Amino acid sequence: QVQLVESGGGLVQPGGSLQLSCVASGSILRINAMSWYRHAPGNERELVATATSAGRTNYADSVKGRFTISRDNAKNTVYLQMNSLKPGDTAVYYCHADSIVTPFVRYAALWGQGTLVTVSS
Repeated sequence: QVQLVESGGGLVQPGGSLQLSCVASGSILRINAMSWYRHAPGNERELVATATSAGRTNYADSVKGRFTISRDNAKNTVYLQMNSLKPGDTAVYYCHADSIVTPFVRYAALWGQGTLVTVSS
């Protein structure tokens, strides 16, 4: 069974940095896109950044120039480096993987359990 496990959330002061990690565990042959979403209270879930297996990336306008998504395909891991954090970045951040292929089954999509990021002084 494949699972997505996030880590790296926490409390940080405005202007600070955090790095989130998400590992896809299990016997995996290939993952298409891996993304980070976030959900803040009172808001809809927002796509933050996506990295395809070919290395293409895209970002929400609100995080461009501050956040960087990267992947280690050999480790089935995606990272989100978050710099110059603002209070408005406070949210639960979720890892998402699209089209996960294993030797036995293909998952259309999977979500992680979420990790809380709080930006506050």
